[in-house]
Amino acid sequence: MKKRGSLLVLFMSLVLLLSGCSSITVLDPKGPAARTLSDTILFSIAMMAGVLLVVYVLYVVFLVKYRGSKTKDDYMPPHEEGNKWLEAIWITIPIIIVAVLSVVTVQSTGAVEKVAAGYEDQKPLVIYASSSNWKWHFSYPEEGIETVNYLNIPVNRPIELRLYSFGPITSLWIPQLAGQKYAMSDMVNTLNLVADEQGSYLGRNSNFSGQGTAHMEFETLAMSPKEYGKWVDEVKTTASKLDETEFKTLLSTSYVGRKTFSSTHLSFSPAPGDHSDHMKHTDMENGNKEHQENKAEHPVPANPEETKFDAIPNVNPNEPLPQSPAEDSTEDIDHTSHKGK
Repeated sequence: MKKRGSLLVLFMSLVLLLSGCSSITVLDPKGPAARTLSDTILFSIAMMAGVLLVVYVLYVVFLVKYRGSKTKDDYMPPHEEGNKWLEAIWITIPIIIVAVLSVVTVQSTGAVEKVAAGYEDQKPLVIYASSSNWKWHFSYPEEGIETVNYLNIPVNRPIELRLYSFGPITSLWIPQLAGQKYAMSDMVNTLNLVADEQGSYLGRNSNFSGQGTAHMEFETLAMSPKEYGKWVDEVKTTASKLDETEFKTLLSTSYVGRKTFSSTHLSFSPAPGDHSDHMKHTDMENGNKEHQENKAEHPVPANPEETKFDAIPNVNPNEPLPQSPAEDSTEDIDHTSHKGK
C-alpha cells in the first residue's frame, strides 16, 4: 500500500506540473518561426522523458529483482565478466540520442533564420529595432514613421527586424512570434518573423543589460492589413516629426513611455553597417559617424554607492603587496636603521 501511495503522489505531481505548461508563452506560438521553436522544445522534452522513463523502469526492476531480502545471509554473488553487447548498446544509444537532437536543432535553427515557408514570394516589411537604456525604438523606413516601446505589424506578412543598439548588448525576444536575437552597437542582426493570428504579444529584452532591464518590455500588436494601413495613415497625419534634437533627448533619457513619430531617426542617424561590413574591418570605428556620435548620448548607468575604498587612489601595479595585516598598517618605518645588520 505504501508503494502504491508513493507512485500515486508521484503521478499527481507530474500531472500538476505538466498542467502548468499551458501558461508558458513560448509553447503557445502564433507564428511559423515560434511554432518551429516550440515543436523543437517539445520534441526535446519527449526525448528526455523517454530516457527518464527507461531509467526509472530499469531502476524499479533492479530494485525488485535483486533486493537483498531474496538471498541468504551467506550469499556470495558469482564473478561475471562484462558483456560486450551490453556495453556497445549503452554506448551507442547516447550517441544516437545526441545525433538526433543535433540534427533537429540544426534544422530548426536554419528554418527560423530564413523567411518562413509559404511567405517567400512576399516582400518583407523591414523594421529597424534599436535599443537604448532602457527602451526600444522601432523605425519603419517603408512607412516613414517611428514608435518607441511598442511595435505594430500586419498579420500574414513576413517581418524583417534589423536589430542594433545605441548602448550595451540587448536581446529582442517575442516568445509567441520568434526566438531571441542580439542587438549590438556596431552591427545589424536580422530577425525574421510572421504573425499568423491577430493579437497582442509581449516582447522583452532577454539579455541583462543593466539596472533597467526589467523595464525593457514592449507590446507587439498583430493587426489585419486594413487596420495596419489605417494606423499608419493616422500616425502620418497626427504624430509630430522626430528631429535630431528630440532623438538625442530620447537617448539620454533612461525611461520613457510610448511615443509615436511621423518620421524616423534613420534620416540623420542611419543604422551601422551589417555583419559583413563589420567583419571586413575597413573602418576601425565601424558603423557610420552619426551612429557613433549618438552612442555618446546614451546615458551611463549610475555607479553604485561609493565605499570607503573609492577614496583610495590607484596603487602602483609594480609595488609588492603587503605580506600581513601588520605590515599593511605599519606607517613611516625607518628602514635605513636596518641596513648593514
